[in-house]
Amino acid sequence: MAENESKTAYANKIWINSYAAGVKSKLGIEEKCILEKLYESVNKYPDNTALIFEGYKISYTKLIDRVERLATALVNMGVKKGDRVATVLPNIPHMVVSYYAIQRANAIAVLNNPLYSDDELQYQLNDSSAKIVITAELLNLTNRLIDMKNKTKVEKIITCNIGDYLPFPKNLLFPLVARKQGYKFDLKQVEYLYHFKNLINQTSRKPPTLDIKWEETACLLYTGGTTGISKGVMLTHKNLSANVQQIAEWFKEFEPTAPEEIHVGALPYFHSFGMTCALNLPLAWGSTVVLVPKPYPLQLLEAISKYKATFFAAVPAMYVGIVNYPKLKNYNLSSIKGCFSGAAPIPVEIINKFEELTGAAICEGFGLTEASPVTHINPFGAKAKRIPGSIGLPISNTECKLVDIVKGDVEVPMGEEGELIIKGPQVMKGYYMRKDETENVIRDGWLYTGDIAKMDKNGYFYIVDRKKDMVISGGYNIYPREIDEVLYKHPKIQAAVSVGIPDELKGEVIKAYIQLKEGERATEEEIKEYCDKHLAKYKRPKYIEFREKLPITIVGKVLRRELREEEIKKQAKR
Repeated sequence: MAENESKTAYANKIWINSYAAGVKSKLGIEEKCILEKLYESVNKYPDNTALIFEGYKISYTKLIDRVERLATALVNMGVKKGDRVATVLPNIPHMVVSYYAIQRANAIAVLNNPLYSDDELQYQLNDSSAKIVITAELLNLTNRLIDMKNKTKVEKIITCNIGDYLPFPKNLLFPLVARKQGYKFDLKQVEYLYHFKNLINQTSRKPPTLDIKWEETACLLYTGGTTGISKGVMLTHKNLSANVQQIAEWFKEFEPTAPEEIHVGALPYFHSFGMTCALNLPLAWGSTVVLVPKPYPLQLLEAISKYKATFFAAVPAMYVGIVNYPKLKNYNLSSIKGCFSGAAPIPVEIINKFEELTGAAICEGFGLTEASPVTHINPFGAKAKRIPGSIGLPISNTECKLVDIVKGDVEVPMGEEGELIIKGPQVMKGYYMRKDETENVIRDGWLYTGDIAKMDKNGYFYIVDRKKDMVISGGYNIYPREIDEVLYKHPKIQAAVSVGIPDELKGEVIKAYIQLKEGERATEEEIKEYCDKHLAKYKRPKYIEFREKLPITIVGKVLRRELREEEIKKQAKR
């Protein structure tokens, strides 16, 4: 196709012709933030169940009561408009309440991964200048944050106990069961420590006047982005609300029955995919969310089967785990009406098996934290054409094109590979306190994703490769350079390089190739123990291989891709 024809294809949004019937290509985005959307659900469905956690149910009325009480408590503790308040929590009711309460206090929510190491958490708390942090007693998080407080700008810590939101008798048995599993509840006594339950119970609902501007930052989510350096992505109230409205339009057939729909809240809420698709969207609809803090196959199957879940947003590893679960036949999944998959490609055989079990269509999609995150989804609906292996079509109000990989200023012909760039209301405000890096990825309003893609004649997009070396394992983004830097600090290591290699369950896992210093000896177990202390669990290398020399270029750069290709060839021969 001639270059001018491909430009016309991008400019005319040829993908619109492939939209499902009734889906609008351009929406009049309603200027209501997600918090206002939550209030609308409260007013429409006050007695409906908003959250279910281990059988404990919280109505919309009770949810907003707790949100306003915590918001009031935060203001009483000195939180002012624009302050950053951090969460280090899994998908438990406290996380949902905290997320909305921080915004109700006119502050900015900084969402952190509770699986991070102390070094990683300390860095993000300092980078964001978080004033208060809300965390949990599990994983010894509260004590760990107390220990690192003096190394951060945190002034106060709020601790949460999962037993606060467990039905009788689980609330009484929980401490006993948890202790048997190795959890500790002996909190260090410090004057700046507050208990979530006490704050809720002892604070009257007197939140400040809601003072939220459409273009102001609503939350900070940390990502390696397209450069591998941990940065805070500034998502505005406009970004979050617009993306919810865009996704709602795509799955609009659910809206008439929204108050009756049951969503599985298994995607972590500190991740943009979970925050938008498994929290903001269902609560804006007035639906019920079943919280699943540990999204293992058994827990997912029980949540779907017990509560007759109808909507399931998940990463491929979750679908793989369900399909391959030994006792799958014991669970009824027929309630599922719609599924959304993102973060990594999902094998076609897994799609087919899952759809045979449920009768529900899996819509593959694409997004990135810098876009709130959703930009593409396969069409949804009985007559919609889904293409396995494709990330689908750009969603409503989204512009896309492919440009040359070197400079990014020349559009590539349709069918050829280029860097995917995006423009739309969901594109971030920028990286927090990083003007140069923001200008590097957002040019003339276009977000440069760093992903290499191609588009077919019907407007379906396909991710071909990554411009950078990012690895996606079980839905988590992992940046090998970060692991390399940790390995280089080991006193016995001369050189190291981490590579993402194919894995049937997680898509990819990390393998580290290590060259020891002359005269040194080390074991695989020794290196893994070292990584356990310095890296989050999902970032740790699954495999370690020692080599006398690593392949390098003439300028000394380790050939990461060569190692990956070598491993792929090895796997093919097995």
